[in-house]
Amino acid sequence: MCGIIGMVAHGPVNQAIYDGLTVLQHRGQDAAGIMTWDENRLFLRKRNGLVRDVFRTEHMIQLRGHIGIGHVRYPTAGCSSNAEAQPFYVNSPYGISLAHNGNLTNAETLKQELFQEDLRHINTDSDSEILLNVLAHELARPGKMHIDEEDIFSAVASVHRRCSGGYAAVAMINGYGMLAFRDPHGIRPVCFGERETGDGTEYLVASESVAMDTLGFRLVRELEPGEAVFVTLDGQLHTRQCAETPEHCPCLFEYVYLARPDSIIDDVSVYKARLRMGEYLARKIERDWPDHDIDVIIPVPDTSRTAALEMAQHLGVKYREGFMKNRYIGRTFIMPGQKQRKKSVRQKLNPVGLEFQGKNVLLVDDSIVRGTTCDQIIQMARDEGARKVYFASAAPPVRYPNVYGIDMPTARELIAYNRSEEEIGQLIGADGLVYQDLDDLMAAVRHGNHRLQRFDASCFNGAYVTGDVTEAYLDTLEQARNDAAKASVTEVADSLVDLESEPE
Repeated sequence: MCGIIGMVAHGPVNQAIYDGLTVLQHRGQDAAGIMTWDENRLFLRKRNGLVRDVFRTEHMIQLRGHIGIGHVRYPTAGCSSNAEAQPFYVNSPYGISLAHNGNLTNAETLKQELFQEDLRHINTDSDSEILLNVLAHELARPGKMHIDEEDIFSAVASVHRRCSGGYAAVAMINGYGMLAFRDPHGIRPVCFGERETGDGTEYLVASESVAMDTLGFRLVRELEPGEAVFVTLDGQLHTRQCAETPEHCPCLFEYVYLARPDSIIDDVSVYKARLRMGEYLARKIERDWPDHDIDVIIPVPDTSRTAALEMAQHLGVKYREGFMKNRYIGRTFIMPGQKQRKKSVRQKLNPVGLEFQGKNVLLVDDSIVRGTTCDQIIQMARDEGARKVYFASAAPPVRYPNVYGIDMPTARELIAYNRSEEEIGQLIGADGLVYQDLDDLMAAVRHGNHRLQRFDASCFNGAYVTGDVTEAYLDTLEQARNDAAKASVTEVADSLVDLESEPE
């Protein structure tokens, strides 16, 4: 889960890309970066930290040009050092920079191919650098001094043939323009928009449509699975389907948690989808627990508010804000270590005691991943005098790791792994636990776009849509993703960060 953005304009793009990254900050709080191009020179600023902390006035002044790309990152199978911050850059051919959201499931095979056959060196553990080098190699195949959109789309088609997994990427090709493309399953989101100025049309590519709204662009549409969009430096738009057998399987977890509620993803309003999640969950309670004794419904802020409000309205139960959130603490789900996640919960949420005293409370969250924060939140409710504490999840049990760009824990670290719902409820200390049914979750999203027939629901059902995820791959991923491994890799990488050669 990262955020990408790219822009071709008739004036400086630095401020617009910065503003766009701030509204995509929820997609990654680990690092941020912007690269621009002007008069045959690249200008780059990237570092660990939030957008507001990475970019100062002196950096913004240096980011010159009418074309640029940006990225906010959170780490997946890689580490979280400065060395992994994006965009990445290769100088051959032509000079190409790239920002990527997703995860390549055949990254190790590609890395070997790049070294042994393509004679390219990969300097980090990031699969984004691998994706960039595959694109660069395919663009170099014609051996031409000058390329056109046909060469570019042919290169993207080759990327699709070589790369597997979930990926949405935006790239700059020096002297040519901006390229964006999406994997043949459309797992990770990316859209593009346009706005008219006195000098002509400007184009924007972003992970979510909220960036279009903020920057005054009209959302044109989401990129189709396997599609590529290329915008020349003078603002000419070209699009092409580059995949041989595209099949639309967007990630369900985007609608549950990752995306902002004011975004439109694949023609589905995230906000409306979450309302429907609450409605379906309420129907389940009515069906399976008609004599419930719930006095009040309280969301675990922020993502679950929409679903909780609809649940309360449908059930005829009071809705109350029982937790006040500290806005200056990051999203717990994407914090890099388990100790940090545990420490952050009580710093992030403070209970409003009067809403709990003597009441049977139903707490609603978007999902339950590890379950450790649920445990603490339920205990907080009891400490404030709740008589009974029930818990509801707007998503089904998360039983499997996600391999397409969401940093979910390894299978053994998931609380639902090899456990029944009753066992999970006991572990988190709830008096009762209600999970969304997977079919209902799909229906809640599909209601907004009936053309969506299949989803990536792998973290719920273990069905990996790319068809190449084996037990051996999952075992390898587990070694890279567990908290101890991440801490070790990050420590080593940070000790080497001074070797980076980055323009300031």
